[in-house]
Amino acid sequence: MTTDFMKKNAPSASRRLALAAAACAALSLALGSPSAQADAAYPTKPVKFISNFPAGGPLDILGRALGDVLQKELKQPFVVDNRPGAGGNIGADLVAKSPADGYTVLLSIDSTFTINPHLYASMPFAAKDLKPLMVFGSSGLSFGVAPSVKARTLPDFVAQAKTEAATFSSAGNGSPGHLAAEIFSNATGAKITHVPYKGNAPAVMAMLSSEVQAGILATPGLLPQVQAGKLRALAVTGRQRSPLLPEVPTVGELGLKDLEFEVLYLAMVPAATPEPVMQTLRQSLQKALAQPEIKSRLASLDMVALGETGAPAAQRLATNQARYGRIVKVTGMKVD
Repeated sequence: MTTDFMKKNAPSASRRLALAAAACAALSLALGSPSAQADAAYPTKPVKFISNFPAGGPLDILGRALGDVLQKELKQPFVVDNRPGAGGNIGADLVAKSPADGYTVLLSIDSTFTINPHLYASMPFAAKDLKPLMVFGSSGLSFGVAPSVKARTLPDFVAQAKTEAATFSSAGNGSPGHLAAEIFSNATGAKITHVPYKGNAPAVMAMLSSEVQAGILATPGLLPQVQAGKLRALAVTGRQRSPLLPEVPTVGELGLKDLEFEVLYLAMVPAATPEPVMQTLRQSLQKALAQPEIKSRLASLDMVALGETGAPAAQRLATNQARYGRIVKVTGMKVD
């Protein structure tokens, strides 16, 4: 009788399966899903910083400095891998198509996202494929000239370039230096010939060897050569004079407000990267920017720390993209 009662009141097979599934779900919630556990443990292996401009430039220098601090903080190597080309599009595309797990992070300047979409007929990746992790710093540009150039001031250089086209180096098509040279020509009537190089460092070297006459390049890259007396800086594009070049006037002081310009240094990740992983990276980058050695490195490169994330970072990029789109249209700027 007892056996009959147990059989009659025992759960059905489907009921048993439902109970088992509910138990597994409860256990999963208690312990956390495998992906959540993986996110919480991040990072468990080396992280690759893809820099989309060549080694030796300000982006590369800053990336390596940040990587050293993050390695100490997160107990995993942070390795910089330079993938330059096509105004940063090659490196950005590589990261956009990488697994969204936080182990491949793009280090870039904003021009890849604020200038290139207006300049290139097609982009290898869509804007939705990447999202900003942080805008971690900014710097101005410096208007530098080669030692062979006779002009000692920017007005003198303008007068010279109105009669004979001046050659300008840049870090590549779509780079800030390319756009700045076009703005300069449009604002002053100076004739220019744009000569793109694969990064800021080779663009500076071209000026040193007098392959080109001038360049409006990221101040951190030009600074050592100007301080050594090998190149001359005629102006800076910031709203204020650079504390490292206090004797050099701003473009605003010289009546060229349209040439005011900043370069943003930022980190991007594949769009599907989990928020807990992004939060770990953001927090570690914020800590890194507060470190004395990073503050010192930023100051030596004439950079300003920003540490912007979320809506402020997205808004800053959107503002630049809208402005640069108007400039590309007005100047007729093209890929050379």
